[in-house]
Amino acid sequence: MGAIQITLPDGATRELPSGSTPAQVAAQISPRLAKEALVARADGELIDLSRPLNRDVKLSILTAKDPDAVQVLRHSAAHLLAAAVIELYPNVKLGIGPPIENGFFYEFVRDEPFTPEDLEKIEAKMREIAAKDIPNERKLIPKPEAIELYRNSNQQFKCELVEEKAVEPMVSFYTTGKFIDFCRGPHIPSTGRIKAFKLMNVAGAYWKGDEKNPQMQRIYAACFVDQKQLDEYLHRLEEAKRRDHRKLGQELDLFSIEDEAGPGLIFWHPKGGTIRRLMEDWLRNELVRRGYELVYTPHIMRLDLWKTSGHANFYRENMFGPIEVEKADYQLKPMNCPGHILIYKSRLRSYRDLPVRLAELGTVYRYERSGVLHGLMRVRGFTQDDAHIFCMPNQIEKEIQDCVEFAWEVLRVFGFDRYEVELSGGDPSHPEIYAGTPEEWKRAEDALTSTLKRMGVEYKYIPGEAAFYGPKIDVKLVDAIGRPWQLSTVQFDFNLPRRFNLEYVGEDGNRHAPLMVHRALWGSVERFFGVLIEHYAGAFPPWLAPVQAAVLPLSEKFMDYARTVTAQLKDAGFRIHLDDRNEKLQAKIRDAQLQKIPYMLVLGGKEAEAGTVAVRHRSRGDLGPRPVAQFIASLRQEVDSCSLDAQPESGPSAKAK
Repeated sequence: MGAIQITLPDGATRELPSGSTPAQVAAQISPRLAKEALVARADGELIDLSRPLNRDVKLSILTAKDPDAVQVLRHSAAHLLAAAVIELYPNVKLGIGPPIENGFFYEFVRDEPFTPEDLEKIEAKMREIAAKDIPNERKLIPKPEAIELYRNSNQQFKCELVEEKAVEPMVSFYTTGKFIDFCRGPHIPSTGRIKAFKLMNVAGAYWKGDEKNPQMQRIYAACFVDQKQLDEYLHRLEEAKRRDHRKLGQELDLFSIEDEAGPGLIFWHPKGGTIRRLMEDWLRNELVRRGYELVYTPHIMRLDLWKTSGHANFYRENMFGPIEVEKADYQLKPMNCPGHILIYKSRLRSYRDLPVRLAELGTVYRYERSGVLHGLMRVRGFTQDDAHIFCMPNQIEKEIQDCVEFAWEVLRVFGFDRYEVELSGGDPSHPEIYAGTPEEWKRAEDALTSTLKRMGVEYKYIPGEAAFYGPKIDVKLVDAIGRPWQLSTVQFDFNLPRRFNLEYVGEDGNRHAPLMVHRALWGSVERFFGVLIEHYAGAFPPWLAPVQAAVLPLSEKFMDYARTVTAQLKDAGFRIHLDDRNEKLQAKIRDAQLQKIPYMLVLGGKEAEAGTVAVRHRSRGDLGPRPVAQFIASLRQEVDSCSLDAQPESGPSAKAK
């Protein structure tokens, strides 16, 4: 037997007999590593710890600290789930079982639906199998034999997968005790390493995602390295459920989706409409201050315009059907960009006019399938805070910096102090799939990169993730319980300026094509509002709260004073609710708390005599008596400064960037 050379990540080398396994390498390095190892990476490929090594190789031993190893653990847990289901329900048909973020799923076909009681039974069986520490072993089976194996066991979906996916004459399978599954692998050594998992729910799914295929039952599970991580994840899920904007939207009477009107269409109720108006007023004022010009474009335009822009070809499946008007086809707009381009083109621009910054809170319409609609987060009609900047090459870096700084201001004002930044670039190995020349792409990416570096912004570069029309910067805000949300985008566009032949007259008297940047800060009013609801759990800071204070008289005899105080506060411009019901004070306070009103002003004999209010805060409790004028002054200061005094309730959080 010959020898092979193993190169470790630190550059050290070891010479071992050919056929040695990564598990043996781990044992040589340290007993602790051998105990914690889950999988190995050989020359960049993930392999089992038991796989023989027959050539010189760069080898890494991966533990639960490596995200790739955690995904392998989850994949093995999916096999554990399938093994348990087959043992309990031998007649089920198997689909696929991949790892996903935070866990895994496996698909089954069964005549009866899986019930919550079934899930408990399956989870118990999984724990029983895991406790036996059964090895996960790889077997190679000739393809005809593999197909026959699945035909004999009436597993038609697995048979189909082997016929389609297996390209080698020998097919890779993994066994977990009596259970055997067609799988490329790799897997962790044995079931005993799977300690922290929970079956979550069952959802319907079509085989291979095609609605023409049979429907399957997909069992979802959470899976982590240890129980502490699983418990934290389950706590976050409970916290997210408590903050669900759909539930709070109904409880706080903010918005609704009406069946009579159709799915994915939002009705803003008075309280939600108040918050939206405040949001939009702030944004419009800030846009004007930053040199943007506010525009309005039609909701419907000729279909030919969308053919010119390319949307009619490349985006058709997400557009509503054309509307015929006087024998011409019109289209509900899915984007605001072509409208802004037509405004830019309405007259010839000079270099002295640039940059032109056009902004619009423009409502657009997109045909989202009913299965993906989700409250305010995924809708069919929504309002984008869109802006398009037309500028010269020597202006682009300043414009990008201004956009990023604008995004920071949005985060600050609306109460987000954590974020993640991504720069999505093109794939240089496939320049043919992108609009613009490789030289233009390089200049654009360099402009984005140098701007972020100059600003000292930490970012992650993601090659190949840019849209075909240009590279972009994405800012993901992180909410109060640590969830990232993709909202703000700064996006180059090499496509539309060419399609619409955009020009400006340069200082040299010649005509040149301007650079074009798409910029959105909220993404959409609806989505950002949904994020705000969940971030604050409905308890908005005073400047955004639909009702800023509730006036609570102790009894009917103090009602005249309560009306006087209410009038003073309303005259000062505040949003006030006078609770004039014949209820006990505790009931009034409870209801104001449930409506998450920032301040409660209790009025009794002492307050009426002294001209004061007893101030109570929804989270800080009793703040004591204050003269009405003093309360007005302090609330005015909070509102005018967009104060975040009423901080969002804390929860498990992601690390700030």
